[in-house]
Amino acid sequence: MTCHTEAARLDALRKLDLLDTPPSDAFDRITRMAARMFGLPIAAVSLTDSDRQWFKSRVGVEHWSIPREKAPCATVAETDGFLVIPDLLEDPYFCDSPLARSGVRFYAGAPLTTRDGHALGAMCVLGTAPRQITEAERDALSDLAAMVMAQIELQHAMGRIDPISGLPNRNQYLDDMGDLDKDRPAGEARLAMLVHLASPEQLANAGRVMGPSYVDGLVTEAVRSFRAEFGAAGKMYHVAATQFIVVVAPELSLDECRARLERWLQGRDAWSTSRFVTTPAVGIAPFAVGGTDALDVLRTAQGAVHDAYATGVQVAVYSSAQDAAYQRRFTLLTEFGNALEAGDQLRLAYQPRIDLATGACLGAEALLRWSHPVLGAVSPGEFMPIVEQTSMARPATAWVVDAALRQLRAWHDAGMPLTLSVNVAAPNLLEADFAQMIAAQLRTHGVAPERLELEITESAAMGNQAAAESTLSALHAVGVRIAIDDFGTGYSSLSYLQSIPAHVVKIDQGFVRGIEGDERKRALVGAMASLSHDLGYRVVAEGVETAGAAALVRAAGCDEAQGWLYARALEPAQFAQWYVGR
Repeated sequence: MTCHTEAARLDALRKLDLLDTPPSDAFDRITRMAARMFGLPIAAVSLTDSDRQWFKSRVGVEHWSIPREKAPCATVAETDGFLVIPDLLEDPYFCDSPLARSGVRFYAGAPLTTRDGHALGAMCVLGTAPRQITEAERDALSDLAAMVMAQIELQHAMGRIDPISGLPNRNQYLDDMGDLDKDRPAGEARLAMLVHLASPEQLANAGRVMGPSYVDGLVTEAVRSFRAEFGAAGKMYHVAATQFIVVVAPELSLDECRARLERWLQGRDAWSTSRFVTTPAVGIAPFAVGGTDALDVLRTAQGAVHDAYATGVQVAVYSSAQDAAYQRRFTLLTEFGNALEAGDQLRLAYQPRIDLATGACLGAEALLRWSHPVLGAVSPGEFMPIVEQTSMARPATAWVVDAALRQLRAWHDAGMPLTLSVNVAAPNLLEADFAQMIAAQLRTHGVAPERLELEITESAAMGNQAAAESTLSALHAVGVRIAIDDFGTGYSSLSYLQSIPAHVVKIDQGFVRGIEGDERKRALVGAMASLSHDLGYRVVAEGVETAGAAALVRAAGCDEAQGWLYARALEPAQFAQWYVGR
């Protein structure tokens, strides 16, 4: 038996959840019958695990398992064949086996084989004296093995029905979809509808208040009403707590599906007791029989449901464009984690910040760059919003801070007394030990705290005010500078901004670009600069691309400028050359 086949056999065995389960009368009756029919003291339903023979049922045996090595039942499982050993002591292979040493002389075993051809073990009978077996006895033992497998399949089938909804479950859906091309023409266009009875937030809130029985009732009434609407026009499966998928009958068109779904949803007043606290959504996924994997149908239908919730509609059809976008997002997130570990894909570029009064370069903003070996250069505008919404935000910021401080230390050693700005994601402000991490990095690289500036957006600071304010206060205590980035684009409360222990406000480039021909922008920049100065902040204008814009933001009261007028984001060596050459 090859390793691949053995792995598949073990997988089939474990999926049945039989190993180490309590005794069962259903199996014990068959085992007792085998012992009586053969007139032998020992009989067992033996399952071949990776390193043992485990007895689901046994007669005349005290222990529940024996080692697999040189166990006859293991040979039955490995060969998927009937095995008779008239005398173990006369058999060159089994003569020194544990069974032979225990006094067993005779063995006969019929394989327990699944419909997929995996031999799980054996229905076996054993005796303490040598003997032969007749053809009738061979047939009888094979019949008993078939009875054992029928019982196994029956018990497994009982695990294929959801007890709440009465619908076939996810495992049955996967099996039925895998067999669909046996009954229907290959390539036949079909539809699957995935129904979510509530959004995750609604479900969590309602379940927290009303308990598990609420979910049970939600499912029961929805399934009953859905069956009434669709009848035999689709096969329903319960695939998650409040989700069921329907494989639509081939004669039902997309338009007809939509019409029936709309009718079912509009009739919620009649069948739903939770219509005021939950919002169902349905995703429709077209697929081809034999051409689309069952899990992929489920995935695309899930994507359509998410699109429905995102757009505020109740029924959405799978969109290949939306799916491609989500696939891209997932790929980027996965690959970014690999990039953090690779060491050669991520780097920092640095854009100078200029003092508008003196023209001196006071510092720079560290900007993350990603060059993927296959995807090429990935824009931070594409990958950072994805990273910041996940647990990757912490390691990403830690990587940037470490790389930025290492570079800052090198520049200081080279006689370049700069300040570096690093962007901080909103989740970072919720980390209880974020300030301690920053302090530790500063000590590791030997950089004075005031030489590091952390940039946060208004929205990040306002997202969880209590936690954010606590973290910002801790960072202020460490001694690092705090900058409010993209000022004017968030939803900040002026009273809250007053309480942030910040040092710098960076006016968003959207207010600066085109300022020469826009009087309203000039007025807004002037007002923001005046307000920021009144709050004690130093003001930086972002997106300065022309000398005229630089003059206007300086006249409006800005202290510093950053933008292409001075330099684009530069690699470290380019930055040093630019700095020295000024």
